Amino acid sequence: MSESSFTDDEIVAFLDEMLPPERMAAFETALRESDNMRQRFATVSRRRDQGVHSVGEIWRRRSLSCPSRAELGSFLLGTLDTDQQQYLDFHLRTIGCRYCVANVADLQGELNKSDEAPRRRKKFFESS
Repeated sequence: MSESSFTDDEIVAFLDEMLPPERMAAFETALRESDNMRQRFATVSRRRDQGVHSVGEIWRRRSLSCPSRAELGSFLLGTLDTDQQQYLDFHLRTIGCRYCVANVADLQGELNKSDEAPRRRKKFFESS
């Protein structure tokens, strides 16, 4: 993958660890293999550290398009209206927001635990 296939916004997203894992790996490979990519990375990083921010960067950093944890829970339960359900599906699967994907995985784990509790309780009482 060539260094020109990465935008400055993706470099900033890499710095914030917000790229999908496959893209992060490709970016790291490009950094290892290209002096020009390392120079671009240093320039973007320096500009970011100096306080020069784009609207897109502020949007991502503040997670303005990310749903609340309650909305993510409703998404898992399938209780959102169709438009919201489709947006969250897009946000999680297409955009691959790592923050929201991690939240959904955590919520899914909690949901699975709550499903297991009655079964464990029943087994406990049956074995007593």
